[in-house]
Amino acid sequence: MKKYLAEFMGTYIMVFCGTGAVVIDEQVHTVTHLGVAITFGLVVMSMIYALGSVSGAHMNPAVSIAFTLAKRFPAKCLIPYIISQFTGATLASLTLKYLFPLNTDLGWTVPSGSNSQSFILEFILTFILMLVIINVATGSKEQGMFAGLAIGGVVLFEALFAGPISGASMNPARSFGPALITGNLNTLWIYILAPVAGAALAVLCWMYFFKQSPQLKEKHDE
Repeated sequence: MKKYLAEFMGTYIMVFCGTGAVVIDEQVHTVTHLGVAITFGLVVMSMIYALGSVSGAHMNPAVSIAFTLAKRFPAKCLIPYIISQFTGATLASLTLKYLFPLNTDLGWTVPSGSNSQSFILEFILTFILMLVIINVATGSKEQGMFAGLAIGGVVLFEALFAGPISGASMNPARSFGPALITGNLNTLWIYILAPVAGAALAVLCWMYFFKQSPQLKEKHDE
């Protein structure tokens, strides 16, 4: 339960701060797009350092699924993790709705162009993110000094250049919360399918490039 609560808390704080920056910028116009990207990067980094030793600080169903495919995360924990992440994101959006009742989008992610454009972009962005994550994180626990910096940095630079086009979600839970509370579910499928597919491909590439076959490992050990 500690792990599930940590995932709930981490996702809640990430969505509250990240989408909260979007909501506040729409109200006061001082946060700016750069500020939103920095907020997302810093809150992800902070939660990894704060909760990584408890749950791994996935805060992202696509990441949890990818770690399971890589056999670096127990399959029995996958569904509880995903439920915790979606619940945390939804309650974060509910909190923002209470604080800013006149805001209509709550920092949602919607394509600024075509659906296919955003789908491909989200796929590539999540692929890059997961490729970094799987090389610096263990899956179940994360205590490395540089993991938070590396992962937070990727979130920041991807949000910085791709945010105006697709929203740079890279995270089904992050998109689910605002979409559910605002009732804007038309393009949610993009932000669920593309990140999961991108993260899964990153795992396949990691296995090809970095995971030795048993025969090679035995030969290396000799």
